[in-house]
Amino acid sequence: MIEVSNLTKRYAGRTAVDNISFTVARGEIVGLLGPNGAGKSTTMRVLSGFMPATRGTVKVAGFDVFHDADEARRRIGYMPENNPLYPEMRVREYLKFRARLKGLGWRQSRARVTTVMEQCGLTDVGRRVIGQLSKGYKQRVGLADALVHEPDLIILDEPTIGLDPQQIRSVRELIKGLAGKHTVLISTHILPEAEMMCNRMLIMFDGRVLAADTPENLHRRMAGSSQIIAEIAAPAEALRMAWEHLPEVEQFDVSAGEGEYFRCALTPREGVDLRPVIFNLARENGWALRELTRRRHSLEDIYIQVTKPDVEAVE
Repeated sequence: MIEVSNLTKRYAGRTAVDNISFTVARGEIVGLLGPNGAGKSTTMRVLSGFMPATRGTVKVAGFDVFHDADEARRRIGYMPENNPLYPEMRVREYLKFRARLKGLGWRQSRARVTTVMEQCGLTDVGRRVIGQLSKGYKQRVGLADALVHEPDLIILDEPTIGLDPQQIRSVRELIKGLAGKHTVLISTHILPEAEMMCNRMLIMFDGRVLAADTPENLHRRMAGSSQIIAEIAAPAEALRMAWEHLPEVEQFDVSAGEGEYFRCALTPREGVDLRPVIFNLARENGWALRELTRRRHSLEDIYIQVTKPDVEAVE
């Protein structure tokens, strides 16, 4: 659905997007992740045909967004970060107006507006003035606008920003329901949100794509350095001595737990699974072992690990 090759976008004295390449398959929900200033919004504006690239090619459904702009745009639904709604119009009136602008006939636009209002949970507010709606409902109107002409690709720039937890959950479920029938590209800097919605991640930093993979593969890539948590009933000094003399342990921390148990946080050397080693050690010494788990890295941990070498290089 999306083919980006050697895309570069420069502004006066600054490179916002630096020679990136990636693809997105039909039916995927892909998260474009990174902090503010990483180049996410610029990438989306180029993808949607809103602005030209300095160099490189971008294709949507096989159409070049620069040379076949009209054909490409017909296949794109775009909701920018600052949702440009008309606050004085009513919801249904606005969506009909937008459908006609996007080339739908009178009968078709009427049918599609009814469909997307049901899909986005807007039926009960169809006659309400947009300016009087909550932030959550305004986001739904923007999403309905992006969907009204049945695009193959939906581009959403920070779709949950500024929403309360209940509104975020509602919009998230709505976006997840688009998978399969539509391809969705979501820009966000809220990493837990991306992990809940997306089946693939593109991690951006300083205008470049540093990683592109599924959340599962990203977690698997870091599994070798995952911290092991063990709760053991043994003298604290004996535990510290044991971890100091184990070559498989790179770092450790021993803290008091409940009762006679101590909580040990152990970082293994790369590629080592410490759990069998800890189990055998506890059995040999007759220590009671209450917990032995591998701490799962959060997406935030993965992002920091992926971007860390670049940050150090800049410094």
